[in-house]
Amino acid sequence: MDLLQRMGMYPVPPQAPSTLGVEFSGTVEEFGKCSEEDKQGFEVGDEVFGLAYGGAYAEFIVVSMRMLMRKPEELSWEEAAGVPETWITATQAMYLIGSFNPGKSILWHAGASSVSIAGIQLSAHDSASQIFVTAGSQSKIDFCVQELGATAGFNYHTQDWTKEILAATDGKGVDIIVDFVGATYFQGNLDAVAMDGRIVHLGAMGGTKVPEGTDIGAFVRKRVRFEGSSLRSRDEGYQGRLRDMLLEHAVPKLRKGEMNIFCGERFPVGGDCAGAFVDGE
Repeated sequence: MDLLQRMGMYPVPPQAPSTLGVEFSGTVEEFGKCSEEDKQGFEVGDEVFGLAYGGAYAEFIVVSMRMLMRKPEELSWEEAAGVPETWITATQAMYLIGSFNPGKSILWHAGASSVSIAGIQLSAHDSASQIFVTAGSQSKIDFCVQELGATAGFNYHTQDWTKEILAATDGKGVDIIVDFVGATYFQGNLDAVAMDGRIVHLGAMGGTKVPEGTDIGAFVRKRVRFEGSSLRSRDEGYQGRLRDMLLEHAVPKLRKGEMNIFCGERFPVGGDCAGAFVDGE
């Protein structure tokens, strides 16, 4: 998101400042005009983390109380700041849109991506019957299976992941598919989803125009629900609801070390922060 915004390719919401960054950790400096009830029990000096519409790279940031959470002492500042965007997106896709319940099966495309890393762990710790992933290398698949708890993974370069999933589910397919790819996976998703399944569309790395000849019969035949979504453009009420779901499903397990946050690299403030973008690009 930050990379795309930096290149002028991301639709920034009108309430967001030009400063980059949508997730943060820090201490409460002061409150605006609000009642004690509005403070939700927070006090000046509290260690917190949360989600913002923008501006999280700044030294100070003004945020809604609805998007604020107490930082667990078990998490470092960097780990806490790495939670909100990815873990809330995974929570949104899995529970709010995908209507996940224990015992359902789920497929996370781009298995080694940040959102799927969170989602696989949420699925495993909330008793998914089967957790499948797609990824572009065996090392990524091994990471998803051995480190995160996925049932199996399929290399989209060398395997027909649709056929593999149908074989692994005895032809039933999966109940929920979380997709970031879009057009090139559209038919495969319809073929691999189960009866009354849900496909959650969060990105279009594979394009937005489906190939000619795409068969949409599964929408009726399987009673499939396809729903796209985003997070940053949502209002505070919606984001606050997701914050509460994150506090319910993820934060207690993160505190106990039952689920993990993976920080690829740390860049010191005032140091070579630009290196983070060069590395990412």
